[in-house]
Amino acid sequence: MERNPYFDNAKLVLIFLVVFGHMIQPFIEESSGINTLYMWIYTFHMPAFIFLAGFYAKGSWNMAYIINLAKKLLVPYLIFQLLYTIFYYYIGKNGWQAGVFYPQWSLWFLCSLFSWHILLSIFKKIPAWFSVSLAVLIGLLVGYFGEIGHTFSLSRTFVFFPFFLLGYWVTEGHVMWLKRKSVKIASLIVLAVVGVAIYFAPDFNSGWLLASKPYNDLGLPAFGGIARLLVYFTSAIMAMSILAWIPQGNSRLTHFGTRTLYVYLLHGFLIQLFRKGDVFQVNNIFDLLGIALLSAVIVLILSTKPVQGIWQPFIEGRITIIKNVFERTADRLDHRT
Repeated sequence: MERNPYFDNAKLVLIFLVVFGHMIQPFIEESSGINTLYMWIYTFHMPAFIFLAGFYAKGSWNMAYIINLAKKLLVPYLIFQLLYTIFYYYIGKNGWQAGVFYPQWSLWFLCSLFSWHILLSIFKKIPAWFSVSLAVLIGLLVGYFGEIGHTFSLSRTFVFFPFFLLGYWVTEGHVMWLKRKSVKIASLIVLAVVGVAIYFAPDFNSGWLLASKPYNDLGLPAFGGIARLLVYFTSAIMAMSILAWIPQGNSRLTHFGTRTLYVYLLHGFLIQLFRKGDVFQVNNIFDLLGIALLSAVIVLILSTKPVQGIWQPFIEGRITIIKNVFERTADRLDHRT
């Protein structure tokens, strides 16, 4: 079956927002406008990304599948956990001593993605509506346990799992329903209303969107479950609203959407260097647009074949790109001689 370019376009847009969100994070306390933009992005970009990961998790489940998943997700996690630890030590960043079960930077996603696949082996045997309801209930309950936090990304694993499970259960037809004109119009209203609400509620703790802290740390030890339920609802309608506007056609950029894991794992090195050197300032809209442009450039560069060739052994455990380059070079030399 031919790959639908819509999903690659969606992944490309979302990985850009991941990078852009990380780029503007240091400035959220200086500007209510940047804080609003940051929080607005975080209401949907990871839920939507996780939803798409679940959509592509429809393969068969057996021991060989799990072993392959471990090679694909846990081995790169261990490699990049070591690389980021060394890198943080080199640049003098606090917290570089994190242990193997305390993910550095955004490596939590690899831990959680592996765990979601394991959980899926159980939840896919349950009827769709009940499995999603159960996953939401678990996501609400974990916030009451302070022991479930950042370690091995347990909190995020349980909190974000409903989005992964939804992605598994939906079909391509369900997703394409979002492209209806009426849905797209309604989505604009949702995007605007949520943006305004965030602007006039500047004290909203971003920890609710990051999903790594218990309710007690977020200031709502008793009613945190209700707050998280509202966050679930907001994230779901925001993710739907953004996905409604993703282009469906193939473009020159579409294929970059197949390489988002490289961007996700590598962009942190650049972001941390920028932060350490205090490279950027945001004093006006043009500064913000410049950071957005730089974020797009970072995404495109980290998605290129040369970058893939260098990092493929660390991320995929293969050297096929470098091997192909050498083989083509050897063939050209043979033809010349």
